[in-house]
Amino acid sequence: MNKTILAFGASNSKHSINKQFAKFVAEQIPGAIVDLLDLNDFEMPIYSIDREKATGVPDLARQFLEHIEEADGIVISFAEHNWTYTVAYKNIYDWTSRIQRNVWMDKPMYILSTSPGGRGGKTVHEEALASIRRRNKNVVAGFSLPSFRKNFSEEHGILDAALATDFNRQLQTFIEAL
Repeated sequence: MNKTILAFGASNSKHSINKQFAKFVAEQIPGAIVDLLDLNDFEMPIYSIDREKATGVPDLARQFLEHIEEADGIVISFAEHNWTYTVAYKNIYDWTSRIQRNVWMDKPMYILSTSPGGRGGKTVHEEALASIRRRNKNVVAGFSLPSFRKNFSEEHGILDAALATDFNRQLQTFIEAL
């Protein structure tokens, strides 16, 4: 039976390497139906309790949660802005958590990060793993890819042999959890 994999880069860059990486990873799952989101399609006012009281939760937050609900597994690749999440991701999370406290609905998750630099978004990756695991005990895999342009090709995937081995081990864990 085919599994639906929700995938997105936690960035609002139109040329997001994290979106590209999340798509690649989701496509490595045999028979997967990939639901690839662009966070730009879920742009909402900056969350505040005052705004929520005045206008309620935006429909876009509900739509985002529908994608999660319909998925069998979730792949997120985090971009790092100033050693933490992008505002685009955090704002969507803040709004959706007002509807559903357990935003990720205990779905199996593969948490990724990448960047052009040698750390591969490692700081946000560690923060994302810790934060998401507080709510979803089903975070089953994590991987950070350093130096994206050096270590990744759309045609061949992860180019560095040691990184590819680690990635594939984590991918297999995620596939087994589905």
